[in-house]
Amino acid sequence: MREITVQQIEEKVKSLFLAAGTDIGEDISACLKHSRDNEPSPVGKNVLEQIIKNNQIAADEKLPICQDTGMAVVFAEIGQDVHIAGGSFEDAVNRGVKSAYQDGYFRKSIVSEPLFNRKNTQDNTPAVIHVKLVDGSSIKLSAVAKGFGSENMSAIKMLVPADGVEGVKKFVLDTVRNAGPNPCPPIIVGIGIGGSFEKAAIMAKKCTAKPLDQNNPDERYARLEEELLKDINRLGIGPGGLGGKTTALKVHIEYAPTHIAGMPVAINICCHAARHKTATI
Repeated sequence: MREITVQQIEEKVKSLFLAAGTDIGEDISACLKHSRDNEPSPVGKNVLEQIIKNNQIAADEKLPICQDTGMAVVFAEIGQDVHIAGGSFEDAVNRGVKSAYQDGYFRKSIVSEPLFNRKNTQDNTPAVIHVKLVDGSSIKLSAVAKGFGSENMSAIKMLVPADGVEGVKKFVLDTVRNAGPNPCPPIIVGIGIGGSFEKAAIMAKKCTAKPLDQNNPDERYARLEEELLKDINRLGIGPGGLGGKTTALKVHIEYAPTHIAGMPVAINICCHAARHKTATI
């Protein structure tokens, strides 16, 4: 049994969110530069160049990549041979988020109650925490700072098996087309297929934090990812919604076993500021 303290968890969560808020991933930077070099629209090319410069300034000066510094989402894989010492795991995560958003001068965007008074919690907590028990004696933490311009454009639909591949394609394209410029394209499209209502949505969210240079290991789903990316980029929405062929940088799909009567499909759209960092304690 390995002991990991809540202080270690808090410090790691803090460092992950500080880094995620200011330093875009190398995979995203490379994809943006490739898209800029291959974007035929002069306006679209200019928008992509501005995004690239913005990301470099944020990294150099440790400034937020975007004014919406996101809702804190944490995916935690906790080894069964870990003993968490000194307090609550959830409290440690939230202290780490609070400290990161204070020290990073990130905008605090969370309200304590969603419908009536919507009072700001003033520290961007609580985080949304997903915990999975796994083999081993370590804790893997993935910090996702999810902006809501793109989150608001996300969707879920309970398709039926008869809808098939074409039904999935139509739902994805309709969702991206209806989103238009609102999610600040170019976007990353995370898709969860199967499971249950909530499982599909969680898979879709996880997809937005996958490396852009990876494809689904199942060749069928990898082909579908590529087909959807091409179809999305034919919509002509373009960078900033101003036209062009770079509407999306990547489509990622995860799938899970599901009921014989259903085929849940969730689409989580993420803007080009796909802020996420991962580390293991």
